[in-house]
Amino acid sequence: MDSEDEKLVTLARSARARTGRAEGAAVRDDIGRTYVAATVALPSLSLSALQAAVAAAASSGASRLEAAVVVTAKPDVDRSALDGLGDPVVHVVPV
Repeated sequence: MDSEDEKLVTLARSARARTGRAEGAAVRDDIGRTYVAATVALPSLSLSALQAAVAAAASSGASRLEAAVVVTAKPDVDRSALDGLGDPVVHVVPV
């Protein structure tokens, strides 16, 4: 993992720790902007941390992602939220 992806790990860990949620995620778009999110668990809306980070990126105008990091206890991560945003490198980091 390169140093830019390590920064994403730090951001994802901090989102998870700050919110006390199950997962934290961070994504980087093709011009270097980063977007960070944690799991969303509301009565009316549930999003994984990756889905929430991708939604933040897309709503800010990102059309292509370079990398994504998910900090989670799950062994597998649903990557379908990344469809249509290029082929980013995805790192799954254990809690």
